[in-house]
Amino acid sequence: MSAMPTPTQLRILLRTRLKAAQQGGTALIAPGVFDGYGARMVQQQGYEAVYMTGNGVSASLLGRPDVGLIDLSLMSGHARRVASCVNLPLICDADTGYGNVVGVKRTIEEFEAAGVAAIHMEDQISPKRCAQLPGDRSVLPFREAVAKIEAAVAARKDDQFMIIARTDSVGAEGLAAGIQRAQAFQKAGADAVFVELKAHGGLLDDLKRIADSLTIPCTVNIDAGGPLLGLPASQLHLHGVALAIYPALLRNAVGFAMREALQHLQNDGHTLAAKPRQLSSKEYNDCLGLPEVEKWEGQFPV
Repeated sequence: MSAMPTPTQLRILLRTRLKAAQQGGTALIAPGVFDGYGARMVQQQGYEAVYMTGNGVSASLLGRPDVGLIDLSLMSGHARRVASCVNLPLICDADTGYGNVVGVKRTIEEFEAAGVAAIHMEDQISPKRCAQLPGDRSVLPFREAVAKIEAAVAARKDDQFMIIARTDSVGAEGLAAGIQRAQAFQKAGADAVFVELKAHGGLLDDLKRIADSLTIPCTVNIDAGGPLLGLPASQLHLHGVALAIYPALLRNAVGFAMREALQHLQNDGHTLAAKPRQLSSKEYNDCLGLPEVEKWEGQFPV
């Protein structure tokens, strides 16, 4: 089997790519996944990075909504398995950092040991709620939020491990408050910033204002909707975006496909109508790397 890049090599790759995007190159696109199968599919399709969504992991492992039910052990253990099956940088949702500054220290240790290239950590109070659920989010007091980013930066052993500081403060406190937090996170040592926004008419202008206020890369969640949904990835950098994550794309597409296939079986009594919308057995096994496994086996005949 081909040698996998080391975690540090993947972290350097991610840093280099984001720096290029920030300097005027196209934004890095990271589709969201919730398991290793999806991660391998992202790699097979030629993407440069993959994002593991906490919302999707909550759905996959627990069958529950993203309301703070996933803990550090579940998330970091799952991240370890996903990171180990692809040679792409894995960017991972680390929710609120799973506690105070002491919890944040362990969070960094666990995700770094898992081989993850970057995490994003938000300033919501616990228990958190997915930003795309209805309503505004409650956030930590300013100084407490900044202290958690400072702790995250101090806790890492590999300086290449990236910490993306996220704030969910805009909905309740306004854009100026979000920018103030983003600037403080940058000063605290964050490697990139993620200001969570929801769909509204001036969203693209707000993104540019955020990016222009910082000297580190900016991340955007395309699930924010509105004008982002139809904006070509090739144009994201024009609005200050260095990294774009698509958390809902695959989890919603997979859910739609599962429901459709089950309805075919229920209504028809067989699966013939579903066959044109399924992978073939060869496509499925190729995605999982079966030919490479068989090649390895062939080197050691018994």
